[in-house]
Amino acid sequence: MENNSPESFQETRKYLNEIVLKYADKSTKRFFSLDTHVYQDGALPIKTKELLGLVASLVLRCDDCIKYHLSQCKDASVSDAELAEAISISLIVGGSITIPHIRRAFEFWDALK
Repeated sequence: MENNSPESFQETRKYLNEIVLKYADKSTKRFFSLDTHVYQDGALPIKTKELLGLVASLVLRCDDCIKYHLSQCKDASVSDAELAEAISISLIVGGSITIPHIRRAFEFWDALK
């Protein structure tokens, strides 16, 4: 098991975001703001948006993004069954190259619970 607890991940993410925003220009700050706003409740509920973000992150194989969306999925009360279905879609879309990321995703999900 990788020594990267959900708490450690969140602390590191917060710290690094603070550094980015310290140096960021207006365009970067606007992008960060847009990212925050797009995941708010709208025509699609937050839970659905976070599952979509998770699927995209798995297909793109971004471990930091996967952990972030898993944390958000937990906060949005995503069930194990909902998560498993979303991850199945990731596997179909992304193929077998996503399997190592799926393994780590389920490991992180267990740690979140």
